[in-house]
Amino acid sequence: MSRLASIALLSLTSTALAACGDNLEGVPGTIEPEELYAGRCASPRTGIDPSTGVDFADTKGSPLDEKLFLRSWIDDTYLWYHEVPRSDPTKFADPLDYFDALKTTVITASGKPKDQFHFTYVTTDWVSLSQSGVEGGYGLQWALVSRTPPRKLLVALVDPVSPAATAGLARGAEVTTIDGVNVAQGNDVDTLNHGISPGVNEAHTFVVVDRVGATPRTVTLTSANITSTPVQNVRTLPAPNDKVGYFLFNDHIATAEKGLVTAVTQLRDAAITDLIIDIRYNGGGYLDIAAQLAYMVAGPTATAGKTFEREMFNDKYATIDPIIGQPLVPTPFLDKTAGFSVNRGQPLPFLGLSRVFVLTGSGTCSASEAVMNGLAGANVEVIQVGSTTCGKPYGFYPQDNCGTTFFAIQFQGVNEKGFGDYADGFVPGGVLHGCKVADDFTHALGDPAEARLAAALQYRANQTCPPASAAATAVNPLSAVEAEIVKPIWRQNRIMTHR
Repeated sequence: MSRLASIALLSLTSTALAACGDNLEGVPGTIEPEELYAGRCASPRTGIDPSTGVDFADTKGSPLDEKLFLRSWIDDTYLWYHEVPRSDPTKFADPLDYFDALKTTVITASGKPKDQFHFTYVTTDWVSLSQSGVEGGYGLQWALVSRTPPRKLLVALVDPVSPAATAGLARGAEVTTIDGVNVAQGNDVDTLNHGISPGVNEAHTFVVVDRVGATPRTVTLTSANITSTPVQNVRTLPAPNDKVGYFLFNDHIATAEKGLVTAVTQLRDAAITDLIIDIRYNGGGYLDIAAQLAYMVAGPTATAGKTFEREMFNDKYATIDPIIGQPLVPTPFLDKTAGFSVNRGQPLPFLGLSRVFVLTGSGTCSASEAVMNGLAGANVEVIQVGSTTCGKPYGFYPQDNCGTTFFAIQFQGVNEKGFGDYADGFVPGGVLHGCKVADDFTHALGDPAEARLAAALQYRANQTCPPASAAATAVNPLSAVEAEIVKPIWRQNRIMTHR
């Protein structure tokens, strides 16, 4: 599981722990190449590596070897290696604790950490998650309106085949108690967090209110290995918007390749003239899938000879990709399948649109932002409806060592026009045209009456945005909500693969 799995989702207060002071370098000598320490493990793995089909190459080493590997790897490939505090690796008993210290402590202009995306996964878990979409849980997406009292926890969406769907949960349901602890004011935050983020095959009891004014009911959910459906609700909208296509896209995971090919083929055959992509809860994933989606929206004419994203590494690697050791080649708009979930090399369907509408929120991150930025760089008009995105123009190659996969930012992405400065997110009506609209939990996603989708249709019709409706909010407070989308950190990134 993730190194960050134990971080509390709900808390008693908003107070953060202060950072510790820097230590002087504790290991003498120069920093050697990471290859010297790679695979030298305190507990070497044996048997067949499922990712390569050959025996593991681990040899007997020590925790210090593992820490020295991390020190060398960060110094070599980390985007901001010169901002990493000097820390003595011998002062950290656990290599993972040492890794946590190997990142920049700089704060952005908006006051948030420059690097919010430094984490690890057990390698076997990472392979399962990223390749198949299988993850422990109930098959729903949580939305936190507030982490601290009075807390508010909503269901944002439910996977169609899941324990949550079987229990009849749907978008907009509010959870009032978890295992007997009051969500809004309860002091037992460990119980609340455990219920929200369970292990596999755990039963937890929830009291939910399915809609405002409904009678509370009790449901018991048993967590399971859930196979998520990254592309959902593909459709053309009812008249008078029957030439408008819509789909919900939740994750750039491997199985999304097949889902996107199927969705675009369906909408192409329906001869749509406009497309609305709902990525409000899409935290990112594989950059190549983002490049495929952007191509499928724009088509070959708009993207011919253009860069989808150019990766900029640290100043040690102005011309060479430090991971694969080859000359830097920008990520193109990919016009063929990459073998994620469709046989490699198949031509991708495309729509050939000159504009696209995207529905966004604070959970729209990284590879999803890359779709927006890449299309804008190719002069496709991107109209953003919703709220400000998370702001992550950065990415990495996952790095396994001794059974742990490490994620540390290694590059910043810029589009064909050289733009990639959105560390504080894309704001509707800012760099991109569009409308600021809060999330509407009173309607299903894909319903033309849902506030963000309705605003996109209005903008399509007359280039105007709807006014904020205080009256509607007064009638139903769930009609305009700004919530934090709770996703594992691996689903909030752009991830490079070895093409």
